[in-house]
Amino acid sequence: MTRAILNDYFRSSAAYRVRIALNLKGVEYESRQIDLREGEQKSSSYKALNPQGFVPMLEIDDHRLTQSLAICDYLDSRFPDPPFLPADTNDRAHVLAMALTIACDIHPLNNLRVLKYLSGPLKQDEAKRDKWYAHWITEGFDALEALAKSRSGGFLFGNLPTLADICLVPQMYNARRFDVPLDDYPTLVRADASANAISAFADAHPDRVEPAK
Repeated sequence: MTRAILNDYFRSSAAYRVRIALNLKGVEYESRQIDLREGEQKSSSYKALNPQGFVPMLEIDDHRLTQSLAICDYLDSRFPDPPFLPADTNDRAHVLAMALTIACDIHPLNNLRVLKYLSGPLKQDEAKRDKWYAHWITEGFDALEALAKSRSGGFLFGNLPTLADICLVPQMYNARRFDVPLDDYPTLVRADASANAISAFADAHPDRVEPAK
């Protein structure tokens, strides 16, 4: 049986995605916590392994894989069942568009290094930082709700989880942490609830991951 080491941080959205993906594929892994709060990702020893100094990094099959969507793509190719993307070309593009709306348009503006830059060099107080955070989630969720609505079922696309749901669940967790109202996003709320009813998603939740000490 394949085993892996996930260089992880319990509240990292990107690492959360990979935990879900590993669980869905049934891949056993060790979670090795890299404390982003303490800057462990910037240590010379870690950057020697991952020059970007980000999490997640997955060590599997004698490879070191970085970037959460690249890791998900690797896992989907290496372990085809269950698939993360539909077989139909148009459906595949639709699901990828939803996943990328989160992973490329919402998340990068709100990750920890951006928030630290806002509160550090730019000297923005907590209220302004939180307003920034909520603005980009709301703008992204407005688009995602409209994009998903017509083709959703229990999940963002149909009635089985896809890569879009793998990206959605961590972002919904972040939205709730920052008290972003979700009343205008019934499709997203439904998909999030459906996903979290599955153990692969529930077991990846930050509350079930031991934080770095």
